[in-house]
Amino acid sequence: MVRNRAPGASSPSPDVDTLHGRPVPDPYRWLETADSPETLRWLRERSLEYEFEASGWPLRDRLASLIRELVATDLWTPPVHRPGAVFATLRSAGAEHPCLVVFDTTEGDGPLRPEDARTVYDPCVEDPTGRTTLDAWEPDPTGTLVALQTSSNGVERGGLRVVRVSDGSPVGPEVPGVRYSHVAWVPGDEPFFYYVRRDGARGVRGVWGRRVGDGSETLVHACSGAGTVPGVRVLGGRTLLISESHGTGHRTDLWTADLSEDPPESPRTRPFQVGHEAETEVRRGPDGLLYLRTTLGAARRRICAARPDAPGPEHWREIVPEDAGATLDAFCPQPTPDGGTALFVARTRLGISEAAVHDASTGRRLYRVELPGEGMVSTPVEAPDGTVHLGYADVASQQRVLSLPPGERTPLPWPPGGLAAPARPRVERSVLWSRSPDGTRVPVTVFGLSGRSGPGPTLLHAYGGFGRPRQFGFSATVLAWLLHGGRYAVAHVRGGGDGGRHWHLEGSGRNKPKAVRDLVAAADSLVEGGWCARDQLCLSGGSAGGLLVLAAATARPDLCAAVIASAPLADMVRFERMGLGRLWTREFGSVSDPDDFAALMSYSPYHRALESALRAPGRPHPEILLTGFAGDTRTDAAHPRKMCAALLAAAPREGGRPPALLRYEHDVGHGPRSVGRAVGLAADAHAFAAHRTGLVGR
Repeated sequence: MVRNRAPGASSPSPDVDTLHGRPVPDPYRWLETADSPETLRWLRERSLEYEFEASGWPLRDRLASLIRELVATDLWTPPVHRPGAVFATLRSAGAEHPCLVVFDTTEGDGPLRPEDARTVYDPCVEDPTGRTTLDAWEPDPTGTLVALQTSSNGVERGGLRVVRVSDGSPVGPEVPGVRYSHVAWVPGDEPFFYYVRRDGARGVRGVWGRRVGDGSETLVHACSGAGTVPGVRVLGGRTLLISESHGTGHRTDLWTADLSEDPPESPRTRPFQVGHEAETEVRRGPDGLLYLRTTLGAARRRICAARPDAPGPEHWREIVPEDAGATLDAFCPQPTPDGGTALFVARTRLGISEAAVHDASTGRRLYRVELPGEGMVSTPVEAPDGTVHLGYADVASQQRVLSLPPGERTPLPWPPGGLAAPARPRVERSVLWSRSPDGTRVPVTVFGLSGRSGPGPTLLHAYGGFGRPRQFGFSATVLAWLLHGGRYAVAHVRGGGDGGRHWHLEGSGRNKPKAVRDLVAAADSLVEGGWCARDQLCLSGGSAGGLLVLAAATARPDLCAAVIASAPLADMVRFERMGLGRLWTREFGSVSDPDDFAALMSYSPYHRALESALRAPGRPHPEILLTGFAGDTRTDAAHPRKMCAALLAAAPREGGRPPALLRYEHDVGHGPRSVGRAVGLAADAHAFAAHRTGLVGR
C-alpha cells in the first residue's frame, strides 16, 4: 500500500491498496479524517458551492413553508400502561421534539384528555439548542420510575438514566455510552433492570443487569460474536428473553430463563432458538404462552406458540400460517372478555397494511379490522383490558394513534379527546411491474393526486436493504411534492422485505447487484410507461437506499436527470471500517472474501466514479445531491464526502454548474433531529429535485 502524502484541500492522494491481487486506488482517503485542516477547508468550499446553487431553486422556500404546515399537528405514540399511569410521547404542534408524558389515572376515571397529560421529560428543557433527542424510554412495572435514553449532536450514543415519574429527579448514577438499548425491568422490591451494550467501548458487549440504587452491575450474557447485536426483554414479569441478531434481518438466536427460579443477576439461561437461519420476535400472551413471529419455515413469517420451558423449534405449534402474498409485520396478543387469548395481526401487501384478529388457540381469523384507508400500521401494544393501541398513517394523513377494544372491528382515535385528523387531498395509487434482466418481476408503486395524467416530474425512491419492507406511512415531504404536481414512485427491489425473506436474500451479499439492476429496470419502466420523461426523473434514497441510487446512477449515467442520496454508503471497499459497517457484513459481504470483494467492486459507487463512469464527452449524466451529517455514527459522513470528491472529478461541469453538491450539517447524525432541521433538509432536497426535473408547482 502507498501511504497518503498530505494532499492539498482538493487534491487526490496516492493511496492504493492491493486486494486479492487487484490494485484499488483510493485518492480521497484523506477525507475520512473529518477534522483535519484539509477536510475542513474542502467542506467550506462545498458549503459555499451548495449555498450558491440552492439560492437559485425556485421552490425552496415554498416547499419549506408547506412541509412545516403539514407537520404542525400533535403527534402521539401508542400508550404504555402501568398501575395508575399511562405513558406516551407527544410532539405538540409547533414543537421541535417529542416529550415523554404521563396521565395519572385512578380506577373509575373517565376517558383520558390530552390536556391532562403531564410532562416527565422534555429534551428542549434540558438542551434549548435542540441538539438533544429522547432516543428510548421504558417505565418500571410500578409506573413510579422510568428509564430514559438520550443523546446529543446526532451521535445516537448517549446516556441511560433512571428518573422518578413524579418529579423527573434522577435515581442512581447514569449509564454512559448506550446506543438504543432495550431496557427490561424485573418486578420486585428493589428496582433492577437489564440493558445491553452494543459497541463494547465501555465494557463487554452483551446483556447487563443493574441495581438502580447503588448502580452495581453484573454481566448476564456476553455476545457470542463480534458481529452480533444483543437484545433483552422480560416477558410477563418472570421470563427473561435474551437475543442476538446476526446481521440485521438475517438470523436471531434466543435464550430464555425463569426469573422465579434464580436471582436476576445470575439467571440460568437455556437455548430457545439457536443456530437456525431465521429471524424471530417473541411476545408473551395472557395465557402464559410465548407467541413467536418467525421466518423459520415461512419466508413471509408465521406465528407459532410455545411454552417458555420447552426449548427448540420442534416444540413450536403453528397458529397463524404464512400468507403467500403478504408479509406479517406486527402482532400483539390480547385477552378476550371470555378469558381466552386473541392475536391482533398486521400484514403488509406491497406497502399497504392489512389487519385482522385471530383466535390464539386455533389460528382462525375472527374478523378483519377496518383501517381508515390504505396506509401503514405500526407498534401495536396491548392494554390491561385487552385493548390494542396502534399507530396508523398513510401518504396523505399524519400518524395518529388508534384504539381497538376486544371484539371491535373499527378502531377509534386515541386519546379520545384529541383533535380530529385534518382533511387531506385525494391521492391515487397505481402498481406497475418492471422486469429485471434475470426475468424477475419487480413491483413499482406510483402515487399522484387524483386526476393527474400524462408524463411529469417523478421521484423514484428505493431502499432495498436489511429485509425491510416498504410501508406507506405519512411523509410531509412526499405530500408537499404531490401537492405541487409531482409523482412519487417506490421500487420494491430485492434486498428489501416486500417479498419476504427470500426476496431479502436475493438482493443481499453477493446478490446486491441484483437490487441495483432492479432499480434500473424500475426507472426504465416508468419512462417507457409514459409516467415521466428521462429528464423528469429523480432517484431518491437514504442510507442503504442512498447506496442503491448512487450505484444505479453510476451504472447507467443516462438513467435520470437527478439523484438525491442522503447519508449514503458509497465506498464499499472500506465500509467495514466506518460507522457500523462491521456489523453489516451479512448484508453486503466482506472485502476479506475474494468473491464478496468482486461483487462489492462491481457496484461500489465511489469506485465506479473513480473509474470515470460519468466522464464521456457529451454523454448525459445525472446531477447528484449528497447529504452528510458530521455526527453520523451509522454510515459515517466520510462516505458522502469521498463520493462528492470522486463525482466532481468524474463528470464535467455544465454551464459552470458542479455535477455533484454536498449538503453537509454539523451537530446532527443519521437519526432523529429537531423538526426545524428536518424541514430544512427535506425542503432543500426536494427543491433540488424540482429544479432538475422541471417541477414548477401549482
